[in-house]
Amino acid sequence: MKDIVHPFLRRKKIGLITFSDGRKYIHDDLLPVNQRYQDEIAARLTDTGEFEVICARETIGSNAQARDEAKYLRRCEVEVVIFNYAIWCYPSFSAVAASLLDVPVLLFCNLHPSECGMVGMLAAGGALDQTGVRYKKLWGAIADDEVLRSVTGYLRAASTVSALRGMTFGNFGGRELGMYTAVSNTDQWQKEFGIDVENIEQEDIVRYGALTDDGKVEHALEWLEEHVGEIKYDGEGLTRDKLRLQIKSYYGLKEIIREKQLDFIGIKAHGDLTYNYVTMDLAEAFLNDPYDFDGPHEPVVAATEADMDGALTMQIFKLLTGSPVLFADVRHYDKENDVWFFSNSGTHATFFAGASYDPEVNLSKVTFYPEKNYYPAGGASVHHFAAPGSVTLARLARKNGKYKLTIVPAEFVSFSRDKSLELGSQTTPEWPAAFARLKVSADYFIGNFPCNHIHGVYGDHVAELKAIADIMDIECTVYDGTN
Repeated sequence: MKDIVHPFLRRKKIGLITFSDGRKYIHDDLLPVNQRYQDEIAARLTDTGEFEVICARETIGSNAQARDEAKYLRRCEVEVVIFNYAIWCYPSFSAVAASLLDVPVLLFCNLHPSECGMVGMLAAGGALDQTGVRYKKLWGAIADDEVLRSVTGYLRAASTVSALRGMTFGNFGGRELGMYTAVSNTDQWQKEFGIDVENIEQEDIVRYGALTDDGKVEHALEWLEEHVGEIKYDGEGLTRDKLRLQIKSYYGLKEIIREKQLDFIGIKAHGDLTYNYVTMDLAEAFLNDPYDFDGPHEPVVAATEADMDGALTMQIFKLLTGSPVLFADVRHYDKENDVWFFSNSGTHATFFAGASYDPEVNLSKVTFYPEKNYYPAGGASVHHFAAPGSVTLARLARKNGKYKLTIVPAEFVSFSRDKSLELGSQTTPEWPAAFARLKVSADYFIGNFPCNHIHGVYGDHVAELKAIADIMDIECTVYDGTN
């Protein structure tokens, strides 16, 4: 699979501050050297199109300048700051600046034997160690593509951690089916991630959905009937009226999200809605998708079964990559074909059917089935098989109250349509599925994976996730076959 260009990848705001010698005559003499290295870093990062670089207004040659420029970058709301070392510089300047910044810090130095940038960085790192500041050190020529990849990977991770702070999670309905792993403590989320939780009644979905303009609903219904590969109306569990109700639930959720300014959500669904209204499968799929009946839109992470830690894992993936994120059950292992079945009734964005930002490509591979009898209210189950490609899967989970991040590099594989349907029929034929091959044995995976839910995106993002775990001081394990 070719690399996917994600149009909703957000620009990350990066601070850049260059440190110098505290002796004025040396500081003044080497200003052009410092400026040259700073300009190179800023230009390389800006050219990626992913970063907005905000440079300190002055090269730091005193504690006062360190204080003022750190405050300036803080006012600019940067998400991570690069401390740049091109020459020898006083470590005290770094300590002062770091004490005023509440975002991750990357120490970076050039690779040049005639200039003491490495010495300056190592001395500054020692000072920050003594004062308890967490940071990352990288070094080399920013013109080197490998060095640039290391730098940008860390910046993505650090800005993701910062972006979580101040967000609000919308929790519709509360704990689902007795699952402890789906419920998190509000105070722990606020303390560790800076996220607030807004609890919302599921009845609001019904109430807001009922206010949806009938013309919008009919347009959406016609769009789905035109683009979805097949809609298997059965006159009972799936009718046009049931589908209209699912469309209304989607619009109702969008309005609640807008009104309450929610950043990501989870929906209990089971019980109240699945017995008496309709399932949330369609709403969850198109919230997580990068498009809907009205055109392109930024994906909104929506976790089924109100899985809070699942939603948090998904939100981290989304902030990191800009991509729609998978939510699935660890459903079954097929030894004969060496594939895991990752499948769930809701939240499986149609994006995964074709790994395309063109809805026509994906939806042609989608089938709407009538919901199975577990969900008597009915509606459409959004069925498809995930497109093949390299993926990074993960799960945040807690053990004895402490978070741990489990990372699972894998490959989604595909079979013929007939074989896929045959394999899918072994579990729940109406549900979407991803067939995955892992790098660890089935026994190891089952013996160690911490939850029934798993999440992920296309591409290799292991290094960035490991950096995120390090920044958040969370234990991390990678199932890469070396375990």
